[in-house]
Amino acid sequence: MPEHTFRLNGEQITVEVEDDVRLLWVLRDLLGVTGPKYGCGINVCKACTSHLNGKAVNPCAIPVSDLSPADEVTTIEGLPATVGADLHPMQEAWLEQDVAQCGYCQPGQIMTAVALVRRVAAEGRAITDADLDGIRNICRCGTYPRIREAIRSGAARM
Repeated sequence: MPEHTFRLNGEQITVEVEDDVRLLWVLRDLLGVTGPKYGCGINVCKACTSHLNGKAVNPCAIPVSDLSPADEVTTIEGLPATVGADLHPMQEAWLEQDVAQCGYCQPGQIMTAVALVRRVAAEGRAITDADLDGIRNICRCGTYPRIREAIRSGAARM
């Protein structure tokens, strides 16, 4: 069976799995990383959103063979380490705004929000309503107003 090596939450790992296995299954089933959730498996719901080299991606759509040893995958479990804290500022904002109801989509929501804030900051501007309108993560509980407030709050701290 082929070996695939990449970085996961700061650690170099190697897995033996067929080339066409999606990264989400490698994370959840082989490595026990359960933050990225299985929602649709077809790159629509965004429940599995994680970061690949700092950008928001959906592991359900990425074959493990697309990764190289230099690629860094960050999941919600590894997000606090990116700022050297127990919680990332966006996670703190999520708690303060009491965003979660069922919580299933929240890891993906947070990972999308962090990537958005970083991208907007790199462009030298602040988050706008248009930016928030562009987020396509699905929340069945409908906590979108609290999600938007948490993103604004978290962005102010990042």
